[in-house]
Amino acid sequence: MEKKSVHAFNGTAEQEAQLKAVIKEHHDQPGGLMPVLQGAQEIYGYLPIEVQQMIADGLGISLSEVYGVATFYSQFSLTPKGKNRISVCLGTACYVKGADKVLEAVEKKLGIKSGECTEDGLFSLDSTRCIGACGLAPVMMINDEVYGKLTPEQIDGIIDKYAKAGDEQ
Repeated sequence: MEKKSVHAFNGTAEQEAQLKAVIKEHHDQPGGLMPVLQGAQEIYGYLPIEVQQMIADGLGISLSEVYGVATFYSQFSLTPKGKNRISVCLGTACYVKGADKVLEAVEKKLGIKSGECTEDGLFSLDSTRCIGACGLAPVMMINDEVYGKLTPEQIDGIIDKYAKAGDEQ
């Protein structure tokens, strides 16, 4: 069984102050939880349980209510995202042209599964349903760069390019 990457929460005092300001701004607003969650994700990049608890405490609602909303909407992430965000399209056009094999190659190369982030924070991986480049199927995006007509054999070279760029910084 593979071990899932676990990332310790590393929030700063400055981030917490920003979150408290967002909570204060929306505290008495009907439906204020959504803009608070959006603000928290902008501040932290994702919504770990520690941030959800701060939101619950700040708004005077239950943690389960915060968690329920955070997990219902796909715009929110409960796991950190990497410096390089990889999305592999599994929409119909991509899937029938082998996107599942491309995703497997990325998972193998990075040692993570879809929805996870590498321990060094350099890469995160997600599968998506369609990115609107069906004519290039199968397609993968890294940040804003689109890679089309992919084969599993191309994955190592593509990812190595980003890993080298990360090593140089």
